[in-house]
Amino acid sequence: MNTRMITRGDVTLWSEDFGDPAGPPMLLVAGGNLSAMSWPDEFVGLLAADGFHVVRYDHRDTGRSSRCDFQARPYGYDELVLDALAVLDGWEVTAAHVVGMSLGHTIGQLLAVDHPERLLSLTVMLGGALDVDFDAAIERASGQNTSGDGLPPPTRRFLDVIALMSEPVDGPEGELERRVEKWRLLNGTGVPFDADEFRRRELRAVAHAGTFQEPITHHMIPQPPVSRGAELAGVTVPTLAIQAGHDPAAPPPHARHVAELIPGARVLDIPEMGHALAAAVHRPLAAAIGEHARRAGRPAVKEGASR
Repeated sequence: MNTRMITRGDVTLWSEDFGDPAGPPMLLVAGGNLSAMSWPDEFVGLLAADGFHVVRYDHRDTGRSSRCDFQARPYGYDELVLDALAVLDGWEVTAAHVVGMSLGHTIGQLLAVDHPERLLSLTVMLGGALDVDFDAAIERASGQNTSGDGLPPPTRRFLDVIALMSEPVDGPEGELERRVEKWRLLNGTGVPFDADEFRRRELRAVAHAGTFQEPITHHMIPQPPVSRGAELAGVTVPTLAIQAGHDPAAPPPHARHVAELIPGARVLDIPEMGHALAAAVHRPLAAAIGEHARRAGRPAVKEGASR
């Protein structure tokens, strides 16, 4: 493994690679307010063992990447998309297999719409299509809004997560236990929840970031206009939408909706999976991503490499 600090303007992004640098490149794009450590080492190791050169990175305002003054200089998804491209540039990758979860689900769609030449394939999970108003869906779930788009809103478990994260806690141990409880709710009941496993992961994320304080900046980022959903009809990147059957944020059939908007996209159901990368789903998830990437075609040629 090697790490690289990648600079784009006044933002520095921490990144790390796994696997053979000569393998097909794969970029993992994490969820909102989550660092690269949200991709468990064991899961990333499976992708690397499958022959891929895997890169994960800290979003701005997470992990070891730059902290930004959002109030003074707010940013949106466009900036996060350019951050992802900067990471590819920093590893001298012309195009990669991109895997995005949650907030990374949205970033992945925007990459496919605006920068298709940088993607060999796209895998998205644990999120909604660009035409889904997630804020309105939360309001609908909480009874504040009765209008809808025909798709299920987040479940009670997700509303419980929002409530949990607004509660005060007492010291680092309280913060750690709250973070573990958050993952218990997000994990759902499809697979057993191993609190010790997620506690170890959170301690690793804390050690990586150097603080017990969980980032919140990404909650302030406005969603892309839902009108951008129509642009998915022009996507040519081979796309796999993974539906987690127990996802409280984007329950079935959100993945199928994404696939209906993107020509040729495929859907894979992992019925037991929730909005968390529990150890029980690592192998089927990694296998599906690897198979999709191989089906997408030949690997990218790195910049400066002989052709």
